[in-house]
Amino acid sequence: MPRAVPFESATMPDAAPRLWVERLTLTNFRNYKSATLELGPEPVVLAGANGSGKTNLLEAVSLLAPGQGLRRAAYADIARVPGDGSWSVAAKVHTDLGAVDIGTGLAAGAENAAGRIVRIDGVTKPGSGVLADYVEVAWLTPAMDGLFTGPASERRRFLDRLILCFDAEHGRRASRFERAMQQRNRLLSDEVRDNARFQGMEEVMAETGVAIAAARAEASAALQAISERRRERDQDSAFPWAKIAVEGSLEADIAAMAALDVEERYRAALRSGRERDRAAGRTLEGPHRSDLVVEHGPKAMPARLCSTGEQKALLLGLVLSHAELTAERQGGRAPILLLDEVTAHLDAARRAALFAEILAIGTQAWMTGTDAEAFSALQGRALFLSVDEGRAGVWPQG
Repeated sequence: MPRAVPFESATMPDAAPRLWVERLTLTNFRNYKSATLELGPEPVVLAGANGSGKTNLLEAVSLLAPGQGLRRAAYADIARVPGDGSWSVAAKVHTDLGAVDIGTGLAAGAENAAGRIVRIDGVTKPGSGVLADYVEVAWLTPAMDGLFTGPASERRRFLDRLILCFDAEHGRRASRFERAMQQRNRLLSDEVRDNARFQGMEEVMAETGVAIAAARAEASAALQAISERRRERDQDSAFPWAKIAVEGSLEADIAAMAALDVEERYRAALRSGRERDRAAGRTLEGPHRSDLVVEHGPKAMPARLCSTGEQKALLLGLVLSHAELTAERQGGRAPILLLDEVTAHLDAARRAALFAEILAIGTQAWMTGTDAEAFSALQGRALFLSVDEGRAGVWPQG
């Protein structure tokens, strides 16, 4: 099994993180039979060969927050093979509420369970949503390198995940909207025409849909403001400023009308559009049709037309802007950042700039790479761990 050993100890970063993982313990998790990491608040560098288990550690940390984690994997697929189907992640996390013990996982024989077990200080909680009260996590993985050229659904998911860091209710609203829309779509496909059966679902969709759109519009405007502030601080930043907006019918209405008026308009649109939606086999209007639009500011070019390196730099700029925004809104508490293979497509200057920003923001950033030398600018300021196959556990050696 993988084993992690530090290359050297670290000093405190420029701004001390207020949210950080002190201890992480995995049991039957992916390729880890049993593993424990003891950590400080400083950034964490995980170096090792491809397939050694670096990203698995990031996934474990991502499951300390609500949702399905950075891979969005079925919970049954996380269990180690061979095994009994169970897995667990346990952590001691320092938060503004003090140190808290978080546990999550799946019991043996629960492979078909819809959710995962969540415990806070040993007390079982109903669902992962409660984790939003303790931990905020944002991530960037190689699978997201095509975010600007891929489907709009991936960009919506990216923005929604960012919003969750400072608006825990956003995820619950999105879940309510999705359930109501699915029920409405089922009625449409079943040729139901009973207005009374549609009314309740459309009421929920109008209420939650407008709230979702308003949160996205507000978040994109706030990110735009942070991006512009970053431009003022450094015109030649390695991570270019961006123009950020959300395009959609509800977002356009919110910019011009009161929220209650937008709700009424959307409610009426759903009612009058039933036959059109029935013919299409789905609901054609709502926040599930919106898109996050990003433009490379200095070049005035849509992000989707930029080079691979430019798109990576834009993505990192968005993640850093979001971390800065979250810290600003939460009295200095930045989210934990999970940056998988983050140095890919970055030259030495951009790597150094990235590390400097991470230290300045004050986040316990977890970064992976195959070459520890790519992180040399963090020597003495981060905890370096080497992840290797063939060992029974993961133990920092001091």
